[in-house]
Amino acid sequence: MIIAELLVIVYLAACVCYNFAFSVAGHFLSATPAAGLDEGAPCCRIVVLIPAYKEDNVIVNTAKSYDSLNYPRASYDVVVIADSLQSATISKLLQEGLYVLPVQFTVSTKAKALHAALETLPPVYDIALVCDADNVLERDFLLKVNRAYRRGHPVIQAQRVAKNLDMPFAILDAANEMIANHIHRKGANAFRLSASLAGSGIAVDFQLLRETMQQAVAIGGFGEDKVLQQLIVERGHRIHYLEDALIYDEKVSNAHAFENQRKRWLFGQLYCLRQNWWKGNQELLNGNIDYWYISVWQNLLLPRLLLLTATLSLSVIYLLFNAYLAIPSYCWIALLGMCCGSLLLPLPVKFYTRFLLRAVWHLPWAMFLMLMLVFRNRKANSAFIHTPHHKTGVDNVLFDRKWQHP
Repeated sequence: MIIAELLVIVYLAACVCYNFAFSVAGHFLSATPAAGLDEGAPCCRIVVLIPAYKEDNVIVNTAKSYDSLNYPRASYDVVVIADSLQSATISKLLQEGLYVLPVQFTVSTKAKALHAALETLPPVYDIALVCDADNVLERDFLLKVNRAYRRGHPVIQAQRVAKNLDMPFAILDAANEMIANHIHRKGANAFRLSASLAGSGIAVDFQLLRETMQQAVAIGGFGEDKVLQQLIVERGHRIHYLEDALIYDEKVSNAHAFENQRKRWLFGQLYCLRQNWWKGNQELLNGNIDYWYISVWQNLLLPRLLLLTATLSLSVIYLLFNAYLAIPSYCWIALLGMCCGSLLLPLPVKFYTRFLLRAVWHLPWAMFLMLMLVFRNRKANSAFIHTPHHKTGVDNVLFDRKWQHP
């Protein structure tokens, strides 16, 4: 019994201490300087790749928004990878003068769609920017990516921020994104480790992405973004977090969408952990800490909502039954305090004044949904789970940046 208790607290303490340390470290990493081109630096040729699987509700508005970016129009192209889009939607996209690449797969994945586009496009681009069908960019986004690439960062993760804060689950999802940005990206870079990829807002050297995406499709399975970041780091590249470049992303608005999204993330994490466990630990013994961090540790971590649920539940249990258990209750209470601190430190002041109460009120339901995912939905790894999008505008008072609706 004592050994089991020790194993549980050691694992949970490792997760909590990591989150807390990286949360603090993120506050010491200098912010990205203001937008603009380095004097005399040419504009890279950029291709914006937008995989769109059944995204007829938003893709036309999204694609049109890219015409208003503050970047020479002749230096970037927008490619919509149309997977199961309606013919009327494709016609509208073509009328806007966009490049549309229709694709069809027995089982659709983002990796397959990107691989198809990268193999079709001519190698005339310097950078490939991966966006989701619901994403819109702040006007200076490409300028900032261009500058970072010219300064020696071939792999860049931009800051994803919420499009919408209109529903309680959207607020929780937005808070989760801000925490992940601060810990796994800004905090990781502060320790000279690679930032984790967020699924969109990923700018990569064109040839590098073409080669790694080919490998990612060959590997298959869940967790495509995790597979991609592992392959990139394996090649010796460090993923740079570009905090000042904002990409707006729609947040889930209800419990069902929240559950489906987390189901996909959880099974992707478990899949990648199984695939990378042995190789990742071997690389750690060889001194390749960054590869181990991306391929093993990131997947070994307990998701933050489950971590909060576990530390809270065990704190209550040990308070009630401390006389029958080996570890003092104050150890669990201290761990719970650190866990809460690691989640609160990354949030901006505006979030506390306007949204914290709504987020906390609905937090127990979100924690319950995450806990249920551990015990059910075991067939999630056999089907493609798609999260539909509906928002075409941006309404986020936490980030006062200019963007232009088409």
